Amino acid sequence: MTFSTYLREGARVGLRPFRLADGPEFTARAHESRALHHPWLFPPATIEEYEPYATRLTEGEGEGRAGFLVCELGTGALAGFVNINNIVRGAFECGALGYGAFAHAAGRGLFHEALRLVLAHAFAPPGGGGLGLHRLEANIQPGNTASIALVRGAGFRLEGLSPDFLHVDGAWRDHERWAVTAEMPIP
Repeated sequence: MTFSTYLREGARVGLRPFRLADGPEFTARAHESRALHHPWLFPPATIEEYEPYATRLTEGEGEGRAGFLVCELGTGALAGFVNINNIVRGAFECGALGYGAFAHAAGRGLFHEALRLVLAHAFAPPGGGGLGLHRLEANIQPGNTASIALVRGAGFRLEGLSPDFLHVDGAWRDHERWAVTAEMPIP
């Protein structure tokens, strides 16, 4: 099944909002990807977990978040997701990225393209269909080399280390802080 209306399109992927109807495909892909995601990420793997997760994301920016499904063009198959969480407006105009590729899409360069699309959408002015943000942050555990390579390739800069930053997989984990601003060149 294809989905014809994308918020942003690249050569191989498109971004679109979450839908409740995506639950079966999303949770099947998340279940298949558990080994890839562990110990970094735990996306909803059941319909019971997916529905409130997707509902929060479809409530939109007014709730301080925006969620995007990454879909392969041509088939519409879900390749993963990118969320902008903790959006703070005013003098900050910043959000924190959370993302995950599904196992069948990992290592194919799809997320490199998807992240560029998310940056374009996040930094575009609201009048141009974007979010009008100035800064995006990605907090990544130091051992997650694939995620670090992804943001480094998208032009993010390393800003430091935050010890015991997030509670993940039963423990407080250190995270590297990576960020990009609207003025920075995107490679």
